[in-house]
Amino acid sequence: MTILLTNAWVLTIDDALTEHNRGWVQIDGTTITALGAGAPPDVPDAEVVDCGGDVVMPGMVNTHCHMGMSVFRGLAEDIDDRLYRYILPLERKFVTPEMVRIGSALSALELIQGGVTTIADMYYFETEVARVCDMAGLRAIVGQTLADFDPPDHGDFDEGFALVEELFDTFRDNPLVAPSIAPHAPYSTGLKTMERVAHWLADHPDVPVQMHLAESALEVAWARDNYGKSTIAVTRDAGLLKPGLICAHCLQLDDADIAMMAEAQVCVATNPRSNGKAGRGVAPVEKLRHAGLPVGIGSDGAMSGNTLDLFSQFAPVSMFAKLLAGSRKPLPATEVVRMGTIEGARVLNRDLVTGSLEVGKQADIIRINLDAPRLHPIYDPYSMLVFAAMPSDVTHSMVAGRWLMRDRQVTTLDARKTVADANQIARQFKAEMARIDSQAP
Repeated sequence: MTILLTNAWVLTIDDALTEHNRGWVQIDGTTITALGAGAPPDVPDAEVVDCGGDVVMPGMVNTHCHMGMSVFRGLAEDIDDRLYRYILPLERKFVTPEMVRIGSALSALELIQGGVTTIADMYYFETEVARVCDMAGLRAIVGQTLADFDPPDHGDFDEGFALVEELFDTFRDNPLVAPSIAPHAPYSTGLKTMERVAHWLADHPDVPVQMHLAESALEVAWARDNYGKSTIAVTRDAGLLKPGLICAHCLQLDDADIAMMAEAQVCVATNPRSNGKAGRGVAPVEKLRHAGLPVGIGSDGAMSGNTLDLFSQFAPVSMFAKLLAGSRKPLPATEVVRMGTIEGARVLNRDLVTGSLEVGKQADIIRINLDAPRLHPIYDPYSMLVFAAMPSDVTHSMVAGRWLMRDRQVTTLDARKTVADANQIARQFKAEMARIDSQAP
């Protein structure tokens, strides 16, 4: 089946940032087979979609998320100790495969509606997350989390590694969903477990690794007090600071840390909205990129950043860089859009497959309607995308040539049931929070 997207403002996000105004894209099966400007080719029996001048661009790449946590969105927002007072007790009591499935489905619905076609996720019961991504049609890297703070799905690291093996065995050959291992963070796994992960990876060299790294002052203090080193140096000594490691957050870094990361050729997922909202700091994105590190943009979980689309991340990541420098120049809009597409794909080692519209790549494509007055006039489409566009402007989404959403209607998930299931979980949470409050001194 051939699909022809015609009459489109095509932003390819290739190396030259090629644009085709009144352009077209041809898709055969899962693959982009041709694109250009002017009159499209005449392909018998093709499905022709007239885009009416709308933007057609690569689907966005969210490089760090916790999909199962969407059911925690907005919970106890202004309470400083909410993590220990509510979140961790709720996780231990209610996080089950079913709850993770429900939360992940809600996230998948939001991601598709917001123009995200590729996601990197790490949480608990991650095989359930993988099943949801597979059903929803998202391209995904799903990481089974390993942690030592009484996580809900494993009592010890032997059980945690068994869950990693289950995920790997179930999804090793899936064309869209790739299994990953996700040691939570250096302080929450410890040196010996990180070394065990590194040893496991020696037998599984193609498996992606995700972890939170240099996220907080607590983590920096843990590394300094226990090892007399930075958290980056501890990770290096454990054998995990190696090419392709997906490092989430990366706030607490000095120049020596960045040099170590660059030498190791790791990748970074920055989460500006989540980190700013928590008051944790600003990632040195410009320094990281100037050191040669690919930096993608992540939403973090909805518990932390509330929204999972990348439009909500674009302006903060640019603004924070400008505030650090005291100038309008850092992270111009074109670079932010690159980070949200092709550079994010590079972080996940998927840049030969997705992240730009080029012949031979998978047809992971979104269409953005330009009717909203807040988008006009458009002097620069990239500035419009970074500072004015919203998830509701995305009308169509496809992954590997398969429509996931058409005219704002998601075709792979039951939207009404997905939201209803999540609200049922929220009612249980509210009852438990009232019980916790009733027992507080």
